[in-house]
This record gives sequence, C-alpha cells and structure tokens, in this order.
Amino acid sequence: MTMARRNARAGGHDDDAPVFVISVAAELAGMHAQTLRQYDRLGLVTPSRTRGGGRRYSTRDVALLREVQRLSQEGVSLAGIQRILELETQVDALQAKVAELTEALDQARAALASGSRVFAVGPMGEVVPIRPGQRPPRHASSQALVVWRPER
Repeated sequence: MTMARRNARAGGHDDDAPVFVISVAAELAGMHAQTLRQYDRLGLVTPSRTRGGGRRYSTRDVALLREVQRLSQEGVSLAGIQRILELETQVDALQAKVAELTEALDQARAALASGSRVFAVGPMGEVVPIRPGQRPPRHASSQALVVWRPER
C-alpha cells in the first residue's frame, strides 16, 4: 500500500493504523460485534491482532465493514461480497501498475523528444538513455565488453 493512500486523510492520519477494539469498530460500522467476528472468520475483513490475540480495526477496516454491510443489505451473498472485494483489490493493483507504466512511458517519450536515441546499460542492468556522444558511467567492478554487429 502506498504512503499516499495511507495518508489520504487530512493531517497525515494513517487509515491503516489498528486503533479500534471490536466493540468500537462494531458501533462505528453499525453492526454487532459477533458479525465482525464472522466476517473475520470468512476473511472478508481481517483486522490486525494484538500480542494477546485481540482484534484491532483501522479506519479503512471500518469503511470496508460498512461496504460489506451495504452489499449484504442489497442482497449480495457473502461469497459474492468476497469475490467483489477480491476483484476490487485486483483492480487497485492493476491501476497502480498502469500508473507506474504510464510514468515510465512518459519518461521514455521525454528522452526521445530531447533527441536522446542512444542507450546504455545501467548499474542494475536497466536500459538507460544517454545523449549522443556521451559515454555511459564506468563501473570499476565491470570488465564486460559487448560487441554489436548489425545484420547485413
């Protein structure tokens, strides 16, 4: 989870901080504590645990409990709710990956727009654009030599 998501609330409050005991989380979500225990057993909402095994719910957990309750009241089965939550998690991960790839694409386009069409290998094996006539940084530990022969 990104820091931006964790600190989404004003004042940098961590939405994932386990702060609520089960009775408070149940009250905030408008449910019975036994319902929260059942959702935990089913894996719908998994709170953090104390060393003694007590459940501690975060602000994000309470929001998720409310969403589970809303879906349940609309007639969605618990198995259906579980699948919806899994798919939402996958969508979040895919959106993060798209954002990461979009940023990399933007950087590559900017490099091309600046006239940089020469590439070198970076210290971690990544492809690094460099300006024509510029030498890649030397790494003292490397003795590698690459020969490129264009096809005729």
